[in-house]
Amino acid sequence: MDGRRNASSGTASQKKKILAIDGGGVKGAFAAAFLATIEDATGNRVADHFDLIAGTSTGGIIALGLGLGLSAREVLRFYEEHGRRVFGQPRKGTSVLSRVMSLARRQGRRARRLFGPAYDPLALREALEGAFGRKLLGDSSVRLVIPAYSIATRSVYVFKTAHHQRLELDHKQKAVDVALATAAAPTYFPAHAFADGALLVDGGIWANNPTGIAAVEAVSVLGWRGEDLRMLSLGCTEPLYTCPPHGGRLDLVLSLNTFFQQGQSVASLGTAKLLCGHSESRPTLFRYSLDVADERFELDGASAIAELAGMGSTMARTALPALRNVFFREPADRFVPVHRVTV
Repeated sequence: MDGRRNASSGTASQKKKILAIDGGGVKGAFAAAFLATIEDATGNRVADHFDLIAGTSTGGIIALGLGLGLSAREVLRFYEEHGRRVFGQPRKGTSVLSRVMSLARRQGRRARRLFGPAYDPLALREALEGAFGRKLLGDSSVRLVIPAYSIATRSVYVFKTAHHQRLELDHKQKAVDVALATAAAPTYFPAHAFADGALLVDGGIWANNPTGIAAVEAVSVLGWRGEDLRMLSLGCTEPLYTCPPHGGRLDLVLSLNTFFQQGQSVASLGTAKLLCGHSESRPTLFRYSLDVADERFELDGASAIAELAGMGSTMARTALPALRNVFFREPADRFVPVHRVTV
């Protein structure tokens, strides 16, 4: 015996590595490309190097894909091949007429969101079924934490693999349903209904940046020591807009979503840093995102996927030397679920 407890719930002698991925619609291409570049450089699957992966909304789709055996490059192709169809956007033309039509469609989408969901989730469901098939959450090779929100009970709803004795049900859920729930962004997609009647929406309502809840899961549920945690947190770009200090109600209304998400992200990162003992002299949390002009990229702006992917790849190239020794030298311990999947 090497003194390690069971890898599904105990504390190992090696550091515990956690990956957390923000929500952001098609902007998930940034995070997917970041991880794909890491895989290309190391020659290994990203998922094999992490003990826990948390993802919200588009980050949840990436987390599920990695856990269910897709490479990060395959996840990136998912965005490239399906992004436009999911959001009903034909390939952009170069003529003046094409640009005018594109602008009109964009304004039309914004208008539809004032009165109800802008998109039918059927295209997203079909894309997810093509990627995940009939696999269950419990088929993941790594521990997963995927936030959603119950609008009926007004409570948080977090999907988890069977990495603790008390987690008896979630691992039986279809991965496609978990993905549709965490990605059901209000005004973009309708709430996702499960067979048992649960009606869930996007986890970004309360945890668009899931780094904090990943750290809490590691310490409070899995019993890992905070000082043993090493966390890689990936954003999907950060808008730079700030409300004028003496702005009126209109300024506030227009910036509410940005403010809420910025505030939640700051709190999430602060929680994680506190739990894992992060400091400038002893870094344990590594955060990568990209500050961009407000509204440069939109959740449903599928035409920007290639540009986002390029940005993610470039940032990964710069980050790799710092990340290699911390996360990618050795694989994580094999995940052994407490409860097995039964079909």
